[in-house]
Amino acid sequence: MTDYLRDGNAGDPLFVFAHGAGAGMDHEFMNSVAKGLADKGIQVVRFNFPYMVKRAEDGKKRPPDRAPKLLEAYQSVIDELAVDGPIVIGGKSMGGRMASLLADETNVAGFACLGFPFHPPGKPENFKGDHLATVAKPCLILQGERDTFGKREELSDFSLSDAVSVEFIPDGDHSFKPRKRSGYTEQGNIDFAVDKLAAFIFEVYGEK
Repeated sequence: MTDYLRDGNAGDPLFVFAHGAGAGMDHEFMNSVAKGLADKGIQVVRFNFPYMVKRAEDGKKRPPDRAPKLLEAYQSVIDELAVDGPIVIGGKSMGGRMASLLADETNVAGFACLGFPFHPPGKPENFKGDHLATVAKPCLILQGERDTFGKREELSDFSLSDAVSVEFIPDGDHSFKPRKRSGYTEQGNIDFAVDKLAAFIFEVYGEK
């Protein structure tokens, strides 16, 4: 396993935050969200999946590990950190999808997905969200309105369980970045996402 990046204070509500396919735990998006949550009183723990650990060691780009290896790595993090009871987990894109596949685990209280990859861009037939129709744990999906992995107008056709709530990021793409002409800003959208995510985490833990 890899070292952790920690933001916030020990003892605060915990959120395990997994990275997406193309960038590691120290990516600017990950930093912004983690620090934003920490400022609101949430402890955020980030980690790298095995393939990203190797990239950090030798600088060579490699594709993500297959799902079983990703899930095994994420599970080991959960097992290590959920010492006081079930915790809230989540991630950016691929990391959020891996979190959603671990929702039934005993030590998971709820999960959040920032930019859920419902399908590859331009390939809606390769749908990857079927399991979201049956999840029972609280789930928050933060989705850019223009996300090519699942746009706002598409989500009305997706089957999502009553445990899933969706918040749309105004004019946001897969990383929540809006177009200049929209009048929204990237930082504003990050702040909006952090507000919604923090409220969700506190609610799952029964605080505030």
